[in-house]
Amino acid sequence: MKITDVKLLILEHPEQKRGSHRLVQVPGLHRIQYTHTGAPGNQPARLHIIEVHTDAGIVGRMAPTSISPEQAEILRRHVIGEDPFHRERLFQMLHKGTRWIYQNPGWFGEFDNCLWDIAGQFAGLPIHALIGRVRERFPVYLTGGDMDIAGYLAHIESGRGYGVTAYKFHSYKGGKADIPIYHTVRREVGDDYALISDPVCSYNLREAIEVGRVMEELGFVWLEEPFHEQKMNQYQELCRALTMPVMATERLFHDMEITAQWLLQGATDRLRARATFGVTQVLKLAHLAELHGTNVELNGQGGLFGLVHAHVGCCIDNTDYYEYFGMDNANNRQQGEMWGLLNAPLIENGHIVPPETPGWGAVWDEERVRKLTVEVC
Repeated sequence: MKITDVKLLILEHPEQKRGSHRLVQVPGLHRIQYTHTGAPGNQPARLHIIEVHTDAGIVGRMAPTSISPEQAEILRRHVIGEDPFHRERLFQMLHKGTRWIYQNPGWFGEFDNCLWDIAGQFAGLPIHALIGRVRERFPVYLTGGDMDIAGYLAHIESGRGYGVTAYKFHSYKGGKADIPIYHTVRREVGDDYALISDPVCSYNLREAIEVGRVMEELGFVWLEEPFHEQKMNQYQELCRALTMPVMATERLFHDMEITAQWLLQGATDRLRARATFGVTQVLKLAHLAELHGTNVELNGQGGLFGLVHAHVGCCIDNTDYYEYFGMDNANNRQQGEMWGLLNAPLIENGHIVPPETPGWGAVWDEERVRKLTVEVC
């Protein structure tokens, strides 16, 4: 089999607008700290779909993707005529060659995911069967934006309604404000409910240590990205100060080699990864973490509105949770349907389950995809 084309479909939704963010200064802190708020846009929302075509008529498809028309042309230049089963060779070529085609590490990840899709379709097997499954379903933690105590408790209660028993805080208020929130929520949810915190770079080192020690007393699972990853020396100090796992590298996980160095240098206790940058890369990071006795945790929804992370999460022994943003169990499904993907995973009994159909198992409304497509590159 040979690759015959790489196509980028640009879809535009006439009823949805592109959102953005606006920086705002965090009030009540002696130091200057920023967070963000949503900012509505005026332009129609867009979504990119990448397709890898073969001479056998099998097409690998992945969405959404950040691959640009220029990057699609780079891929065509290098992979047309190649065997899609030579996935590792193509990964090594694009990974090692990234410096000389002036792209960022991980840029070709969704192309890699298309090759997995082709292999699964050809074999008549779901991706989780190709990789090797370790669990039947992938546990979920619920998360959302910055809230007050009542907001967090209401969100947690909504998740309990569809079986979720873990929650991750996003809080941008500073450590002094977060400590009473964590005490109150722990008291309300009980000792068996899993709690995680992600202050999204809103602490300094002193706050991270102080809040981290409180979190340890309250039985939190991990502390994530309390300050910016550029401060490797401070992360090393934080990891030494706490017995609870610290997880950094969220803004570095496009580059598996830099991510690996953070673990090797003792600047993070767990790795962060996202299959947007390629399932092949995620599995390499998972194996590295496993050999170092720690976890890799998948970031965000993942490709195909949750399908990719559903497959991969069921194949990695050393991972705990799928990260879910939503107020009900159908958020992934609803987002996918808006663009023509009909079977994004629902949250059922606190878990997501990958489909058993070949490849990623995505079911598309092709007529809707064609209707929304405004350009093919």
